[in-house]
Amino acid sequence: MRVLSGMRPTGKLHLGHYFGVIKNWIKLQQEHETFYMIADWHALTTGYKKTEEIQKNTEEMLTDWLTLGIDPDKSVLFLQSKVKEHAELFLLFSMITPKSWLEWNPTYKDTKYNLLRLTDLSLMFKGGLRDHVKTFLAKLPYRVEDFEALEELLLDNLSDTLIQALFEGYLSKDTLKELNVSKRDFYDTDTYGFLGYPVLQAVDILIYKAQAVPVGEDQLPHVELSREIARRFNNLYGDTFPEPQAMLTETSKLPGTDGRKMSKSYNNAIYFADSKEEVQRKVMGFFTDPQKLRKGDPGRPEICPVFFYHKIFSPSERVEEVERDCKSGRLGCVDCKKLMLEELESFLTPFREKRESFARDRNRLMEIVKLGSERARMIAIQTMEEVRRQIKVG
Repeated sequence: MRVLSGMRPTGKLHLGHYFGVIKNWIKLQQEHETFYMIADWHALTTGYKKTEEIQKNTEEMLTDWLTLGIDPDKSVLFLQSKVKEHAELFLLFSMITPKSWLEWNPTYKDTKYNLLRLTDLSLMFKGGLRDHVKTFLAKLPYRVEDFEALEELLLDNLSDTLIQALFEGYLSKDTLKELNVSKRDFYDTDTYGFLGYPVLQAVDILIYKAQAVPVGEDQLPHVELSREIARRFNNLYGDTFPEPQAMLTETSKLPGTDGRKMSKSYNNAIYFADSKEEVQRKVMGFFTDPQKLRKGDPGRPEICPVFFYHKIFSPSERVEEVERDCKSGRLGCVDCKKLMLEELESFLTPFREKRESFARDRNRLMEIVKLGSERARMIAIQTMEEVRRQIKVG
């Protein structure tokens, strides 16, 4: 079975990437025909003002892929922008994809509002409008088939309208000052590429006629949209694309140093590129049970991120010992972190040494991605020849 997945080039990978994505990719490459894409064009959807970072981030991410076990002899590793056929199929798909399909995509608005820190404001507007919308619907001179669905639709649209009115200056500007977001910020994120990036994702999958896509639950709407676009193209022009299936993967629950989800944006990540000293500093600064202030205080390991790491990296005997001694107060947080650091370092050290070897040989990296991109492009060219025959254009 042909499987495709990819990542935006955001730079160095951390432990969350490994347990959430890469570990599964390694397993898949043993069992299937796998294509792994560095999605540098996708990076432009939100980062088009900072293109100088993309090349460096690409090299860092590819270095980590190879370090962690993605094998160019088993998988096709390629750069999206090196396969120009993606752009041609994106143009053609955009001609047949209804705009409403993109606007209804749940991650479109969520991503935009998260970027601009507008999520809480949207929820506040919805909460304040809910009773008014219920009253309005009760007085409608029309039969309502689905009251709850219509209510949510109105709330969504009214909330979006009020947010737009805020940026247009129709509402008090005090809220904008508190958000520290400008009118330019609001409209700069509202690009055609940002709205249409799920169409480009469909291209990434369908141009290789991938049969499966490993995704987390939050990405299911994108796979479903790819299926819809494939069906629409096939109905219009004849059978060309298989409908890809989602391979649901478990999202990494590995916490960062502050207890939140590990993320570069939270500055709470442990990277495979981190030195031994950096890892030690981060581990010793880990968030722990706030009620356990000193050694002797009974702890609650079930809520402690350090204990979560013990469960992943420590042998079962040590996990049982740490849990018991934490609850009794016998084990203090500093000693618990030191024990965890030993196990974590045993895991990281082989990767760190391997990474240094890859990082020193940039030419090797570029050769791997060049050959992978050529292999990917051969397939994309064949697909586009078939597409042009089907639509009788080009």
